Amino acid sequence: MKTTEYHSLDTLNATAIKELQPIGEKILAGKRINFNEGVLLFEKGSLPFLGALANYVREQKHGDKTYFNRNFHIEPTNICVFSCKFCAYSRLYAHREEGWELSMEQMLDIVKSYDGKPVTEVHIVGGVHPKMDLAFFTTLLKAIKVHRPDLHIKAFTPVELDYMFRKAKVSVEEGMQIAHEAGLDSLPGGGAEIFHPEIRTQICADKVDAEGWLHIHKTAHQLGMHTNATMLYGHIEQYWHRIDHMERLRQLQNETGGFNTFIPLKFRNKDNDMSNVPESTIVEDLKMYALARLYLDNFAHIKAYWPMLGRKNAQLTLQFGVNDIDGTIDDSTKIYSMAGSEEQNPSMSTADLVTLIKQVNRQPVERDTLYNEIRDYNNLSYDAIVANPLLN
Repeated sequence: MKTTEYHSLDTLNATAIKELQPIGEKILAGKRINFNEGVLLFEKGSLPFLGALANYVREQKHGDKTYFNRNFHIEPTNICVFSCKFCAYSRLYAHREEGWELSMEQMLDIVKSYDGKPVTEVHIVGGVHPKMDLAFFTTLLKAIKVHRPDLHIKAFTPVELDYMFRKAKVSVEEGMQIAHEAGLDSLPGGGAEIFHPEIRTQICADKVDAEGWLHIHKTAHQLGMHTNATMLYGHIEQYWHRIDHMERLRQLQNETGGFNTFIPLKFRNKDNDMSNVPESTIVEDLKMYALARLYLDNFAHIKAYWPMLGRKNAQLTLQFGVNDIDGTIDDSTKIYSMAGSEEQNPSMSTADLVTLIKQVNRQPVERDTLYNEIRDYNNLSYDAIVANPLLN
């Protein structure tokens, strides 16, 4: 019986190798893989095979460089008109006493608390609050720019923007122009979840659909803005749903070139309506990062969000196609900690983040939001970084 089992396994491996070898050769030759090849890599590609290919592509593009930035988050509210099944963060407006709502002054105080600190970006996302409309947020954007003109404002998912624009009775084009002129510099990647309606209608039926999400990002690109993209993976979707999602992103990137980076986001099952769905394993996580690098050949950067994965797992991703592990964060986000992420109080000093990257023999480089290089930390010691107030 055991002999038969081993023989079957050998046959399976031989078949997989025969199917996967031409795909690997295409990737090594710098050729684009297609939808079916992407699905096949998910289904039959071993972790070492995928990792080796993804690391090759990553090093062809970036060598050992691994980017991070110095940023902080503002989450205006977790009160939301939508009820996504995977969300442990938001509270419905009817139960708003269970959530929080920051005033304009409180948010500006957060910005002012970073005066004199070498942060380059503020990341503003939160729930969709019916009273925090386009006028409210444009006032906030203008006030931040008056106080600190050089601070890059990356803010609002298409879920938030779609609601603001519809409530203000303006088109996407008009709304994006208003927000951009008020100080909005770029868009984060959130709210994408899974584009395919077969899954989207089950997990987040009431918010902006794939076409709406992509239209808002396309409009931002047409205004000269750069944006990010995400995908929520590891729940009820199939591999082909993931490839479908990345295919739509790849097509828009072909058209506009406006995406900076892609961030796979791991589904966490704590305290939400999908708590019965098991979370993906670290092997599946690493396969996801590797496939992102291999399929999204026109995305320069693949990011691992370390507060979601944890520090050690984020280090592992740097061998599977990832070349960015986000920023210092400074314990200013609750979106993933409330869902049971590895980091319940996500904060790292610059020295700690640099050390994390160096420990896996990568080259730490500080960037701004648009991936302009600010400083190479490869030859700076931990003590030298800690001793320099401009680096912390």
